[in-house]
Amino acid sequence: MSWLELSLDTTHEAVDWVYTLLSETIDINDVYITEYAESDAANSHWTFTMRLYLPYDISARTGVEKITSLLSPLHRTGMTTAIQTNVVEKKITDAPQPRLYPIGERFIIVNSDTPAESEIADKITLKLQKTLAFGSGLHPATILSLRLLERYIVPNMQVLDFGSGSGILSVAIAKLGANVLALDNDHVAVQATQQTVSLNNVEPQVKVMQGSLGCGSNLGHWMGGNTVNNVPQIEAEDTFDVIVANIFSRVHIALADDFRRALRHHQAQPGLLITAGFTTDHEESVTTALTEAGFEVIDCERLNEWVALAHRCQLKKPDFPQHI
Repeated sequence: MSWLELSLDTTHEAVDWVYTLLSETIDINDVYITEYAESDAANSHWTFTMRLYLPYDISARTGVEKITSLLSPLHRTGMTTAIQTNVVEKKITDAPQPRLYPIGERFIIVNSDTPAESEIADKITLKLQKTLAFGSGLHPATILSLRLLERYIVPNMQVLDFGSGSGILSVAIAKLGANVLALDNDHVAVQATQQTVSLNNVEPQVKVMQGSLGCGSNLGHWMGGNTVNNVPQIEAEDTFDVIVANIFSRVHIALADDFRRALRHHQAQPGLLITAGFTTDHEESVTTALTEAGFEVIDCERLNEWVALAHRCQLKKPDFPQHI
C-alpha cells in the first residue's frame, strides 16, 4: 500500500497546536515527531519535524487540502513550515523519537513507552502520552509553569490546576507532594488529564473534573473552539493554597477576582497564583487586572516571548480610585 506523507518543521510551541487542530481529522497516534535533523539545527528556528500519513487513494487530495487549511494559521504566524508531500511505500515510524525532556532543576518528561532504566534517579519523572489537549510539555508556557511550580509547591498543599489540558502540571504538583483539583471545561482535556494521572499513578492525590471557576463558565471554550455548554461552576472561597493557570490572557483577566476569592489568605502563607499561557504582549494587561484584584508579582520566568508569573495575595485588597 502506498502512503502520502505530509511533513512540516515546527517550533516548540507549534507541536501542541498541530495535535489540537488535527485531533478531529486524523488519528494523532499516526503523527510522528522527530528532532529537527538539519546540520545547522542548533542555530535553526525549527525544533522538530512532524510527519503524518494518508492512504494514497482518491480521497488523498481532499485530505491534504483540509489539513493544509487547518494548519495554515501556524504557517502564517511562522510556527511551522509549509506542508511538503511525498508518496512513499512505508511510513517512517521507527525514527528515533525524543524521549527525555529535562525541565527546570527537578523534572524530566518522558514518553509513556520510555524504559524505566532510561529515567534519571534524582529527577521527578513525568510520563506523558500523545494527547489531544494543549500541554504536551514541549510548549514554553508549560516549561515556565513547571519551573515556578518546583520552587513553590510543598507537600500537603491544596492546589487548583485551572485549565489542566494534558494533565502534566497536575501530575507534577502531585509528585511534589500536594493535593490537586484538575479542572478544565473541555471534555477532551478532562479525559487526557485523567489518562495522564493514571499513567503516573497519582490518582489518590488528583481529582479530575470538567468545570470552571466562577465566571469562567460564561467564557465559552477557553481554547477558542466550539462553545461549551452546561459546564459546572465551582464556587470556591478560601479553598486553595496555590492556583496554577496555564491559559489564555483573556481568561486570567476575566477571572482575576475569582482567583483571589478561591485562594486562602493567611499572614504566614498568603495564597499564590501562577499564571502562564501568554506572551509579553499581554503581560501588562494581565498584571494590571491581577494587581487590581489584590495580587502582587513576586517571581517570573521567561522563555523567548513567553512569560509565567507568580503572584501573591495581598492580605488587604488595594483601594483604587474610581474611574471618572
